[in-house]
Amino acid sequence: MSLPLTPARRRTAAVLTAALLVPLAACGSNDDPKKDAAGPSGSADGAPAAKLTVLAAASLTDVFKTAGAAYEKSHPGTKLIFSFAGSQELVAQVSQGSPADVLVTADTKSMDKVKADTGTPAIIAKNRLVIATGEGNPFKVDGLEDLADTKLKVVLAAPEVPAGKYSKQILDARKITVKPVSQEPNVRAVLSKVELGEADAGLVYKTDAASAADKVDAVEIPDDQNAIAKYPAATIKDSENAEAAAAFVAWLSSPEGQKILQDAGFQKP
Repeated sequence: MSLPLTPARRRTAAVLTAALLVPLAACGSNDDPKKDAAGPSGSADGAPAAKLTVLAAASLTDVFKTAGAAYEKSHPGTKLIFSFAGSQELVAQVSQGSPADVLVTADTKSMDKVKADTGTPAIIAKNRLVIATGEGNPFKVDGLEDLADTKLKVVLAAPEVPAGKYSKQILDARKITVKPVSQEPNVRAVLSKVELGEADAGLVYKTDAASAADKVDAVEIPDDQNAIAKYPAATIKDSENAEAAAAFVAWLSSPEGQKILQDAGFQKP
């Protein structure tokens, strides 16, 4: 038979219950101090969780997918949504006010066009051009001069695209006239034409050719005939996730971000 709870017994029960809950609460703490510092929706480096839209040059397609997965793993709660295109298209989107958080272009001139809309850019990587040919280089392309052969179907990036500007720069410097069968809206489209056999050769970035090494060959262009592409990254001023966007841009220059970029063939900034 249970005894009735008098006021004194109620007070005693309350004290005992509270005493029991203290060690239970202690047991519920996380054993991982890094996770405790990050919290349920952030990261150990203090970057807040957010859904970030990153506008990135087409030549970053493969490496940014790898970088994005690594960043999301170390920044719980953060989601990166990439939009890849030619830098000129990305700049147009920013100018038109399309919602985004970060912009990464394949040249500084494109970034300069939207300097009023972005934070201070940081160069995160460099790249260089190569001549992409069909697997096995069936037409024995040996250098830039060979691209002037009218029997060769050559495809280039359009003049307004960074890869197209770099291509024009190195061809003009050697007074080589090339009549491309097409001019593409971004460098990945150039690579695709060569991969599919719709072109015999094309000028692409070294990293692009490396990403399709089983389908195309890369003919190196000597340093004194080449151009160096610089990739600036910047936050977009109208971003609703300014702190998280700045954290991602900074991470791209961190040892972890740089290792991923350089493992993919990009040069140090």
